Amino acid sequence: MASNTNGSEDKPVETVVGGRYMEMEQDGEVNTVKSRLSGFLWHGGSAYDAWFSCASNQVAQVLLTLPYSFSQLGMTSGILFQLFYGLLGSWTAYLISILYLEYRTRKEREKVDFRNHVIQWFEVLDGLLGKHWRNVGLAFNCTFLLFGSVIQLIACASNIYYINDKLDKRTWTYIFGACCATTVFIPSFHNYRIWSFLGLVMTTYTAWYLTVASLLHGQMEGVKHSGPTKMVLYFTGATNILYTFGGHAVTVEIMHAMWRPQKFKAIYLLATLYVLTLTLPSAVSVYWAFGDALLTHSNAFALLPRTAFRDMAVVLMLIHQFITFGFACTPLYFVWEKLIGLHDCRSLCKRAAARLPVVIPIWFLAIIFPFFGPINSAVGALLVSFTVYIIPALAHMVTFRSAQARENAVEAPPKFVGRWVGTFIINAFIVGWVLVVGFGFGGWASMTNFIHQIDTFGLFTKCYQCPPPPSPVLANPPAPLPSNVHNLTSPFIISPSPTPAPSPAPMPFFLRHRHHHHRP
Repeated sequence: MASNTNGSEDKPVETVVGGRYMEMEQDGEVNTVKSRLSGFLWHGGSAYDAWFSCASNQVAQVLLTLPYSFSQLGMTSGILFQLFYGLLGSWTAYLISILYLEYRTRKEREKVDFRNHVIQWFEVLDGLLGKHWRNVGLAFNCTFLLFGSVIQLIACASNIYYINDKLDKRTWTYIFGACCATTVFIPSFHNYRIWSFLGLVMTTYTAWYLTVASLLHGQMEGVKHSGPTKMVLYFTGATNILYTFGGHAVTVEIMHAMWRPQKFKAIYLLATLYVLTLTLPSAVSVYWAFGDALLTHSNAFALLPRTAFRDMAVVLMLIHQFITFGFACTPLYFVWEKLIGLHDCRSLCKRAAARLPVVIPIWFLAIIFPFFGPINSAVGALLVSFTVYIIPALAHMVTFRSAQARENAVEAPPKFVGRWVGTFIINAFIVGWVLVVGFGFGGWASMTNFIHQIDTFGLFTKCYQCPPPPSPVLANPPAPLPSNVHNLTSPFIISPSPTPAPSPAPMPFFLRHRHHHHRP
């Protein structure tokens, strides 16, 4: 009977998972010009939509902090960690997709209807492994997404400051918090088609702007590339890259928005390969040009000269961060809706109003911890390490630990990784590596650095890493004094002559430097 399930039911399972959802989403649709336009811009569920969502969500504002990580890691380690964590992230995203298909197939065999319900990662853990796994997964996932949204707000304020510094970064955080709150009106990941496409176009432009602008700028005078110099900095940079390729905390929601979720398996890997074509050239070029100066400038925009191209990159990244805020916050909206019993509500306005309380703590935390760059590493070490690396690998091993579970699995691991034995070895390696290097050393280093930022700048700092204001002398030069008035602020009493001296002798030393003694 078991072999029959594994063999003869494979095709019907795929039909249930893929076809039924398409029928649900298209139920009652009328094929009009308006519906076709809406489908083209808004109603996406193809594999291409999922690829755009994964690629757009993965790189986001981390693109601007990777040169900072290279200054902490050094060039060689920076490149190797990007390749390594990109591969690890793609593998654990594959594991999440397999567990989602396993859960959904079991539920649909029980005639469970997901017409008005978005499946989330904690529900997958609950259905496959029980409530304790659900609680752990829910805690880590929600906390990570909460701080992921916080990071987007901090990034918005950090970026806009390089175009308009008349307002401090804290004030810009207030403004963009209100702007990002409008994401409550986007129902689900099914409606991010045009936004995902535009988001990837924006990050592509920004990445290549950083690359070309750095190469044209050339190496700054006296540039040094001394990294790595300290273990704290080294592991802080490594965990920022761990965070970069740990953007698949929303994998389940993206899969659920697809017409045929079983096509997702390789999508995250393909998205990662494209993202590497953006992150590697930009990080290498900016680090080559500015070197150790990046250690005190976690935002790459801070070191590049202001041009129309840079301003365009800043504006595009601001729009993209708004999109990424929606990506990170939408799963939190779903959890909140389920908690208050409004998840299946058909009224978009009611759901939007109910979602607003989710934005308030995000707004508040972005004002408390405006540490652009260091907060990425802290979130990566303490939250991403468990949410998207350790928990999925452990969950896969426990779900398929018995021979019966492996025999009845919806999909067996591919042959090139060694089937079940190879998968178990890879998963065990990921759990061990991320637990020791990512959470252990990375947690120590990132929290040390984070606490250092608090000690240096303080909580609620008004303008994190802003250049110091110009000195009062330069900012408000005194009005010129009449020729018959003594300069009382000078240590010398000067008696100005009513007529210029006939001799072309050089000006006395104390007159040449008299403006240095003026005080407003």
